[in-house]
Amino acid sequence: MEALPAPKSLGAPPVHVAIIMDGNGRWAKSRGLPRTAGHRRGVEAVRETVRAATDFGIAYLTLYGFSSENWNRPPTEVNDLMGLLRFYLRGEIAELHKQGVRVRSIGDRARLAPDIVRLIEEAEERTRGNRRLNLTIALSYGGRGELLGAFRQIAADAAAGRLKPEDIDEAAVQRRLHTVDLPDPDLVIRTSGEKRISNFLLWQSAYAEMVFDDCLWPDFGRENLRRAVEEYQRRERRYGTAVG
Repeated sequence: MEALPAPKSLGAPPVHVAIIMDGNGRWAKSRGLPRTAGHRRGVEAVRETVRAATDFGIAYLTLYGFSSENWNRPPTEVNDLMGLLRFYLRGEIAELHKQGVRVRSIGDRARLAPDIVRLIEEAEERTRGNRRLNLTIALSYGGRGELLGAFRQIAADAAAGRLKPEDIDEAAVQRRLHTVDLPDPDLVIRTSGEKRISNFLLWQSAYAEMVFDDCLWPDFGRENLRRAVEEYQRRERRYGTAVG
């Protein structure tokens, strides 16, 4: 099968692309399948998107895998998702390592099972030296919780005399975020036609370009990513400044 083309030469690709992967459940329901079938097909979409990102020259890819709000889903679905996460971490890391992908995770690991935390740590350590693509998976993650954690650290440091109030600036917050060593996303994509960011990278996405794709996540692939990148390349990024 002939590979789909890379994005047109409209300018530099985004350095960091973040994706809100939405629509697994609706994909399964529309086919009369259990929700787990949608989640499993969604893993294949992850696989294809990672390959496409490396081909397109994207340096950082962050995927919203499991939000802090997802813990409120039915226990059976949460258990299925955790099982699928174990399957992914055990079965995909060797191939990602071979492709030169560095794997990291952000989020509240305290809520994850110990064996999942161990698998994450092993994946991070094994792929630490890879440079072709930085893949970050947000697990048990919420943007508001991340910010609250940063603010609590700042408050504790100020109370202990380690930080002066006048020294509290954007950089002070940035240093206390889960993404401290990642650049802010240039492009945020959400699938399934929903047009909201759902508590994802709230601080980091302040100046990100947004692309909303009607495609349900299990059907997302190379062509969808290519179109989103080309849309990004056509836009003029102003960062709040006037032009003309």
